[in-house]
Amino acid sequence: MKKKLDRMTQNLKELKWSRPRKRPRAQRRKFSRRQWALTLFLLAAAGIVLAVWLRPRPVAVQLPVVEVEPVATEDVNIYGDYVGRIRAQQFVEIRARVEGYLEKMLFAEGTYIEKGQTLFVIDPKIYRARVDRAKAQLNKARAHALKAERDLNRIRPLYEQNAASQLDLDNAIASYESAAADVVVGEADLTQAETTLGYTTVRSPISGYISERHADIGTLVGPGGKSLLATVVKSDTVRVDFSMTALDYLRSKARNVNLGHKDSTRKWDPYITVTLADGAQYPYRGLVDFADPQVDPRTGTFSVRAEMPNPEHILLPGQFTQVRLLLDVRERAVVAPKKAIMIEKGGAYIFVVRRDSVVEKRLVETGPEIGNKFVIERGLAPAERIVVEGYHKLAHGMKVEPVASFEEAAQKER
Repeated sequence: MKKKLDRMTQNLKELKWSRPRKRPRAQRRKFSRRQWALTLFLLAAAGIVLAVWLRPRPVAVQLPVVEVEPVATEDVNIYGDYVGRIRAQQFVEIRARVEGYLEKMLFAEGTYIEKGQTLFVIDPKIYRARVDRAKAQLNKARAHALKAERDLNRIRPLYEQNAASQLDLDNAIASYESAAADVVVGEADLTQAETTLGYTTVRSPISGYISERHADIGTLVGPGGKSLLATVVKSDTVRVDFSMTALDYLRSKARNVNLGHKDSTRKWDPYITVTLADGAQYPYRGLVDFADPQVDPRTGTFSVRAEMPNPEHILLPGQFTQVRLLLDVRERAVVAPKKAIMIEKGGAYIFVVRRDSVVEKRLVETGPEIGNKFVIERGLAPAERIVVEGYHKLAHGMKVEPVASFEEAAQKER
């Protein structure tokens, strides 16, 4: 055991003397500045390469896609809608002008009658008797006048021969003039009696459609009885009456449109169209020929009238209808579709795409609404591009990817 311990001790001593000795500091190796700079550069380059290799790949920016259209100009018709009433061109009431019992009715109710056609006959006996009496009185007056003329013709030569006095001549002249006046009175009485007799035969003053009778046969008619017998309506041409507001009048004056007056400087005239009871549009147009020069203070409106042909008598006098009046024609007006306009509290806005594809939120002033478009009074210029689809995802100053709308593409293909 002791031998083993001695051997291990000997081995440790040998290892201690065999360990290399440390070099002195002066003998240690030193790095130069160039070597330090190169080392730092390599470390920086390795860091940059590592950072580039480990950084995330950039995501491609997706610009919002919007549909655009160029601002268009077109001739725009400005209409106004009103409630109108149809009125016959002529509406005549047939009345009895003399008193008597109604004897005959010589027409079919609701049919077309001609001017001068006999409609009713009133008992003429008493009026014929008055005519006969007036004729007799006239004949009597003519006989007296003839005798007075003969007497005057006899007295005048005698007076010239001093065979008759001045008094005889004056009496003869007075008798003749009185008899001649009686003849005139008799002729007037006869004319009046014949006219009154003519009133017993009631004729139509115009051509048109006649209504039902308002008096039956045997009824006492005339000033002392029922005078209205029937009505005749001429409706080959009808008149359409409607009312416009004072504001409409001011707007028309602002555009130099005088309703009811023809203007040779315009290429158009204010005309109307009407809608029938079934919703269909009447095929004929009517021209405005009258506008009331004053406003009704009770309603604040003034009356306007237009004449319209009615050859098939589709329009019936007295009915109400929807009237559309052409108020103005705006030539080369700037228009924009409704879907491109945003209505907010501050007004109406439209997104305009500039040449650099940046959108601009622009305030515009809208005018009349025409179908699915608005007239733009201010804020847009022709040929500018506006956003018609996709503006809900835009903000002022945003860059977009504009594409042509379906309508614009279809027009280009045409």
